[in-house]
Amino acid sequence: MAKLVNRLLLKRLNLLQSFILLCILTLLAVLAIITVEFAWAENLRKRFGEIDWILPSLVAAVLLTVAAGIVSMAVLFYRWKLKRPLEILKQASEKISANDLGFSISYDSRDEMGELIAVFENMRSQLEKNLKALWRSVEERKQLNAIFAHDLRTPLSVLKGYAEFLATYFPEKKLSEAKVLDLIHTMNLHIVRLENYAEAMNSIQKLEDVPVHRDRMDILPFTAMLNNSAEQMVRQFGKNFVFSIENANAEINLDAHVVMQVFENLVANAARYATHQVNARYVIRGDTMHITVTDDGPGFSDEALEKAALPFYRGDMWDATEHRGLGLYVCKVLSEIHDGSLQVENGPHGGGCVTASFGL
Repeated sequence: MAKLVNRLLLKRLNLLQSFILLCILTLLAVLAIITVEFAWAENLRKRFGEIDWILPSLVAAVLLTVAAGIVSMAVLFYRWKLKRPLEILKQASEKISANDLGFSISYDSRDEMGELIAVFENMRSQLEKNLKALWRSVEERKQLNAIFAHDLRTPLSVLKGYAEFLATYFPEKKLSEAKVLDLIHTMNLHIVRLENYAEAMNSIQKLEDVPVHRDRMDILPFTAMLNNSAEQMVRQFGKNFVFSIENANAEINLDAHVVMQVFENLVANAARYATHQVNARYVIRGDTMHITVTDDGPGFSDEALEKAALPFYRGDMWDATEHRGLGLYVCKVLSEIHDGSLQVENGPHGGGCVTASFGL
């Protein structure tokens, strides 16, 4: 009976209406019981006459009935309207305290407790969204820091190579003044690039936010700078570097820092796998510049062809402490934000072949 009343009536009433209804029902029940008690007392008086204990017993029975009615009403009100929602809120609070937000709560009642649980569920849902957003932000920042540390190595190694070159040949006066000034100018360009790169990485939240600033330039001076950096990197691995260029008189419009970052990652990756030589080919076709870097190493495995551009994929790379599996991922993202793409394949004669394209 209680379940039927709860299902048909109490769930549609708010707390105040439910309380008033229970008060009325309790009052009617108490009055009915008190009427029976008065009838019982009258029957005793008719049967035994005026006895001293009948009136005190009647008063005690009435008081006990009223007290029992009040207690029963409170218990029913708690069980029907408060117990279940309070249990739901308690369990939900315990889960939130334990940093568990992967749940949902509901309460099929139209009263204030139902509204409170609905508000609590909205709060939990918003907390879950905020926590996921915060987690994604932290992960993106961690990945960005890893990329930053990874990409700092290349220009620093180039600068180190220039410094060692100067330290080796300048004391022996094997370098002309023009060559020294040219090396200093090139080193200064790399230092400026590092400053700009550090500033850019400090102001963005993920790699896809790297700004692209295009400048018009001749291809020969630009590729000469790329080749100098590549020679320095490849030399550190004891390999040779060879390049070729198509449409050498073309004029290009691109972000030199973004293209250089992609190119150096491609060369560094190829130098790790190459047996003797790394090759670079520059091609201008229409409004796109293609840079293809190949090596004479074992080439990509079938798995690597599918996953090489994923972040932190290293395959069977032996240099696990230095190689973090970020180079080709960085190349892919930067090529795409420069209106281009990255293609990973094996060359026709073996060895890895990676082509980065940039929209001009």
